[in-house]
Amino acid sequence: MTQAAPSFDTAVTDYPLMLQVSGLNVYYGESHILRNVDLNVPKGEMVCLIGRNGVGKTTLLKTIMGLLRPRSGNIYLERQSILTKSPDQRARAGIGYVPQGREVIPRLTVKENLLLGYEARADRPKNRQEIPEEIFELFPVLKDMLWRMGGDLSGGQQQQLAIARAIMGQPQLLVLDEPTEGIQPSIILDIESAVRRIVATTGISVLLVEQHLHFVRQADRYYAMQKGGIVASGPTSELSNEVIQRFLAV
Repeated sequence: MTQAAPSFDTAVTDYPLMLQVSGLNVYYGESHILRNVDLNVPKGEMVCLIGRNGVGKTTLLKTIMGLLRPRSGNIYLERQSILTKSPDQRARAGIGYVPQGREVIPRLTVKENLLLGYEARADRPKNRQEIPEEIFELFPVLKDMLWRMGGDLSGGQQQQLAIARAIMGQPQLLVLDEPTEGIQPSIILDIESAVRRIVATTGISVLLVEQHLHFVRQADRYYAMQKGGIVASGPTSELSNEVIQRFLAV
Protein backbone atom coordinates (compact mmCIF):
# COMPACT_ATOMS: atom_id res chain seq x y z
CA MET A 1 0.00 0.00 0.00
CA THR A 2 1.45 3.34 -1.05
CA GLN A 3 1.52 6.06 1.59
CA ALA A 4 1.35 9.49 0.05
CA ALA A 5 3.12 12.39 1.68
CA PRO A 6 0.74 14.78 3.44
CA SER A 7 -0.71 17.51 1.26
CA PHE A 8 -1.98 20.82 2.54
CA ASP A 9 -5.01 22.64 1.22
CA THR A 10 -3.75 26.15 0.47
CA ALA A 11 -6.96 27.53 1.99
CA VAL A 12 -6.14 26.09 5.41
CA THR A 13 -2.33 25.96 5.63
CA ASP A 14 -2.35 28.71 8.24
CA TYR A 15 -4.64 26.69 10.51
CA PRO A 16 -3.72 23.78 12.80
CA LEU A 17 -5.27 20.68 11.26
CA MET A 18 -7.24 17.97 13.04
CA LEU A 19 -7.64 15.71 10.00
CA GLN A 20 -5.79 15.38 6.70
CA VAL A 21 -6.78 13.06 3.90
CA SER A 22 -4.01 12.89 1.32
CA GLY A 23 -4.10 11.32 -2.15
CA LEU A 24 -6.71 8.73 -1.18
CA ASN A 25 -7.68 6.08 -3.74
CA VAL A 26 -10.27 3.46 -2.83
CA TYR A 27 -11.60 0.61 -4.94
CA TYR A 28 -14.52 -1.79 -4.65
CA GLY A 29 -13.04 -4.76 -6.47
CA GLU A 30 -11.75 -3.16 -9.66
CA SER A 31 -14.18 -0.23 -9.51
CA HIS A 32 -12.28 2.97 -8.72
CA ILE A 33 -14.51 4.78 -6.19
CA LEU A 34 -12.34 7.50 -4.59
CA ARG A 35 -9.86 9.25 -6.85
CA ASN A 36 -6.89 11.10 -5.32
CA VAL A 37 -8.98 12.68 -2.59
CA ASP A 38 -7.36 15.48 -0.56
CA LEU A 39 -9.35 16.97 2.31
CA ASN A 40 -8.45 18.89 5.47
CA VAL A 41 -10.43 19.61 8.64
CA PRO A 42 -8.96 22.45 10.74
CA LYS A 43 -9.13 22.18 14.52
CA GLY A 44 -12.31 23.59 16.00
CA GLU A 45 -14.12 23.94 12.67
CA MET A 46 -17.04 22.29 10.92
CA VAL A 47 -16.38 21.04 7.39
CA CYS A 48 -19.22 19.86 5.16
CA LEU A 49 -18.83 17.37 2.33
CA ILE A 50 -21.47 17.82 -0.37
CA GLY A 51 -22.32 15.99 -3.57
CA ARG A 52 -25.09 14.06 -5.22
CA ASN A 53 -25.88 10.48 -4.28
CA GLY A 54 -23.34 7.88 -5.33
CA VAL A 55 -20.29 10.13 -5.71
CA GLY A 56 -18.30 8.51 -2.88
CA LYS A 57 -19.08 10.60 0.22
CA THR A 58 -20.00 7.69 2.49
CA THR A 59 -17.08 5.67 1.11
CA LEU A 60 -14.75 8.48 2.15
CA LEU A 61 -16.13 8.55 5.69
CA LYS A 62 -15.90 4.76 6.01
CA THR A 63 -12.29 4.91 4.85
CA ILE A 64 -11.49 7.61 7.42
CA MET A 65 -12.97 5.32 10.07
CA GLY A 66 -10.96 2.29 8.92
CA LEU A 67 -13.97 0.33 7.67
CA LEU A 68 -12.49 0.37 4.16
CA ARG A 69 -8.82 0.18 3.20
CA PRO A 70 -7.44 2.51 0.56
CA ARG A 71 -5.24 1.23 -2.23
CA SER A 72 -3.08 4.34 -1.90
CA GLY A 73 -2.97 7.57 0.05
CA ASN A 74 -2.85 8.37 3.74
CA ILE A 75 -4.98 9.69 6.60
CA TYR A 76 -3.56 11.83 9.38
CA LEU A 77 -5.10 12.73 12.72
CA GLU A 78 -3.21 15.66 14.23
CA ARG A 79 -0.32 15.02 11.81
CA GLN A 80 -0.01 11.35 12.84
CA SER A 81 -0.87 8.67 10.30
CA ILE A 82 -3.76 6.42 11.38
CA LEU A 83 -3.71 4.33 8.21
CA THR A 84 -2.73 1.12 9.99
CA LYS A 85 -5.13 1.59 12.92
CA SER A 86 -8.29 -0.49 13.24
CA PRO A 87 -11.71 1.19 13.58
CA ASP A 88 -11.74 0.77 17.37
CA GLN A 89 -8.21 2.18 17.61
CA ARG A 90 -9.28 5.19 15.55
CA ALA A 91 -12.22 5.71 17.90
CA ARG A 92 -9.89 5.64 20.90
CA ALA A 93 -7.52 7.99 19.07
CA GLY A 94 -10.32 10.55 19.08
CA ILE A 95 -12.71 10.03 16.17
CA GLY A 96 -16.43 9.76 16.91
CA TYR A 97 -18.58 8.38 14.10
CA VAL A 98 -22.33 8.52 13.49
CA PRO A 99 -23.11 6.55 10.32
CA GLN A 100 -26.17 6.71 8.10
CA GLY A 101 -29.01 4.91 9.81
CA ARG A 102 -27.75 6.00 13.25
CA GLU A 103 -27.30 2.38 14.50
CA VAL A 104 -28.95 2.98 17.86
CA ILE A 105 -29.31 -0.36 19.65
CA PRO A 106 -33.10 -0.80 19.80
CA ARG A 107 -33.26 -3.24 22.73
CA LEU A 108 -31.17 -1.06 25.02
CA THR A 109 -32.49 1.95 26.90
CA VAL A 110 -31.44 5.47 26.02
CA LYS A 111 -29.16 5.50 29.06
CA GLU A 112 -27.58 2.18 28.12
CA ASN A 113 -27.00 3.42 24.59
CA LEU A 114 -25.34 6.55 25.95
CA LEU A 115 -23.11 4.63 28.34
CA LEU A 116 -21.76 2.62 25.43
CA GLY A 117 -20.09 5.83 24.33
CA TYR A 118 -17.57 5.40 27.15
CA GLU A 119 -16.13 2.40 25.30
CA ALA A 120 -14.54 4.74 22.77
CA ARG A 121 -12.56 6.65 25.38
CA ALA A 122 -8.83 6.10 25.64
CA ASP A 123 -9.11 6.54 29.41
CA ARG A 124 -11.61 4.51 31.39
CA PRO A 125 -13.52 6.76 33.81
CA LYS A 126 -14.12 5.15 37.20
CA ASN A 127 -17.77 6.19 37.32
CA ARG A 128 -19.18 4.89 34.07
CA GLN A 129 -22.83 4.94 35.08
CA GLU A 130 -23.40 8.69 35.03
CA ILE A 131 -24.35 10.83 32.05
CA PRO A 132 -22.61 14.23 32.04
CA GLU A 133 -25.04 17.12 32.30
CA GLU A 134 -23.49 18.63 29.18
CA ILE A 135 -25.17 15.89 27.14
CA PHE A 136 -28.60 17.03 28.28
CA GLU A 137 -27.72 20.66 27.65
CA LEU A 138 -27.05 19.71 24.04
CA PHE A 139 -29.99 17.32 23.72
CA PRO A 140 -32.62 18.13 26.39
CA VAL A 141 -35.12 15.64 24.96
CA LEU A 142 -32.93 12.72 26.06
CA LYS A 143 -33.12 13.55 29.77
CA ASP A 144 -36.78 12.56 29.99
CA MET A 145 -36.26 9.43 27.89
CA LEU A 146 -33.40 7.70 29.72
CA TRP A 147 -35.44 4.58 30.44
CA ARG A 148 -37.15 4.29 27.08
CA MET A 149 -35.91 1.71 24.61
CA GLY A 150 -33.80 3.11 21.78
CA GLY A 151 -36.05 1.42 19.26
CA ASP A 152 -39.10 3.31 20.59
CA LEU A 153 -37.67 6.73 19.77
CA SER A 154 -38.56 8.69 16.65
CA GLY A 155 -35.97 9.02 13.89
CA GLY A 156 -35.02 12.50 15.04
CA GLN A 157 -34.69 11.39 18.66
CA GLN A 158 -32.54 8.43 17.61
CA GLN A 159 -30.28 10.76 15.67
CA GLN A 160 -29.84 12.98 18.72
CA LEU A 161 -29.10 9.88 20.79
CA ALA A 162 -26.51 8.66 18.28
CA ILE A 163 -24.70 12.00 18.26
CA ALA A 164 -24.85 12.22 22.06
CA ARG A 165 -23.41 8.69 22.34
CA ALA A 166 -20.52 9.70 20.09
CA ILE A 167 -19.88 12.78 22.26
CA MET A 168 -19.74 10.53 25.35
CA GLY A 169 -16.51 9.16 23.92
CA GLN A 170 -14.94 12.65 24.13
CA PRO A 171 -13.79 12.72 20.49
CA GLN A 172 -11.53 15.32 18.97
CA LEU A 173 -13.20 14.83 15.60
CA LEU A 174 -16.88 14.07 15.09
CA VAL A 175 -17.80 12.45 11.75
CA LEU A 176 -21.49 12.60 10.78
CA ASP A 177 -23.01 10.91 7.73
CA GLU A 178 -26.20 12.76 6.68
CA PRO A 179 -27.47 13.47 10.22
CA THR A 180 -30.72 15.08 8.97
CA GLU A 181 -31.73 12.37 6.49
CA GLY A 182 -35.41 11.46 6.91
CA ILE A 183 -35.91 13.79 9.88
CA GLN A 184 -38.72 16.31 10.32
CA PRO A 185 -37.76 19.98 9.82
CA SER A 186 -38.18 21.09 13.45
CA ILE A 187 -35.76 18.39 14.66
CA ILE A 188 -33.30 19.27 11.90
CA LEU A 189 -32.99 22.74 13.42
CA ASP A 190 -32.37 21.21 16.86
CA ILE A 191 -29.61 19.00 15.47
CA GLU A 192 -28.03 21.91 13.58
CA SER A 193 -28.02 23.99 16.74
CA ALA A 194 -26.53 21.18 18.82
CA VAL A 195 -23.72 20.50 16.34
CA ARG A 196 -22.81 24.19 16.15
CA ARG A 197 -22.78 24.34 19.96
CA ILE A 198 -20.53 21.27 20.09
CA VAL A 199 -18.00 23.05 17.88
CA ALA A 200 -18.30 26.39 19.68
CA THR A 201 -18.18 25.11 23.27
CA THR A 202 -15.94 22.03 23.13
CA GLY A 203 -13.52 22.78 20.30
CA ILE A 204 -14.38 19.44 18.69
CA SER A 205 -13.88 19.45 14.93
CA VAL A 206 -16.74 18.17 12.76
CA LEU A 207 -16.75 16.56 9.33
CA LEU A 208 -20.22 15.91 8.01
CA VAL A 209 -21.91 14.75 4.85
CA GLU A 210 -25.11 16.73 4.39
CA GLN A 211 -27.70 17.57 1.73
CA HIS A 212 -29.84 20.01 3.71
CA LEU A 213 -28.73 23.43 2.44
CA HIS A 214 -29.41 25.34 5.65
CA PHE A 215 -27.24 22.89 7.58
CA VAL A 216 -24.52 23.02 4.91
CA ARG A 217 -24.28 26.77 5.42
CA GLN A 218 -23.68 26.29 9.16
CA ALA A 219 -20.27 24.80 8.32
CA ASP A 220 -17.10 26.85 8.13
CA ARG A 221 -15.85 25.18 4.95
CA TYR A 222 -17.13 22.85 2.26
CA TYR A 223 -15.79 20.28 -0.15
CA ALA A 224 -17.82 19.18 -3.18
CA MET A 225 -17.42 15.69 -4.63
CA GLN A 226 -18.17 14.42 -8.10
CA LYS A 227 -17.31 11.00 -9.56
CA GLY A 228 -15.16 10.10 -6.58
CA GLY A 229 -13.00 13.23 -6.56
CA ILE A 230 -12.98 16.64 -4.90
CA VAL A 231 -13.98 19.20 -7.52
CA ALA A 232 -14.58 22.36 -5.46
CA SER A 233 -13.83 23.65 -1.97
CA GLY A 234 -13.73 26.83 0.06
CA PRO A 235 -15.41 28.77 2.87
CA THR A 236 -19.17 28.24 2.98
CA SER A 237 -19.54 32.01 3.00
CA GLU A 238 -18.39 31.80 -0.62
CA LEU A 239 -20.59 28.83 -1.56
CA SER A 240 -22.24 30.02 -4.76
CA ASN A 241 -25.62 29.12 -6.17
CA GLU A 242 -23.82 27.63 -9.17
CA VAL A 243 -21.93 25.17 -6.94
CA ILE A 244 -25.12 24.35 -5.05
CA GLN A 245 -27.01 23.59 -8.25
CA ARG A 246 -24.17 21.46 -9.62
CA PHE A 247 -23.34 19.40 -6.56
CA LEU A 248 -26.29 19.33 -4.15
CA ALA A 249 -29.06 16.83 -4.72
CA VAL A 250 -31.69 19.20 -3.32
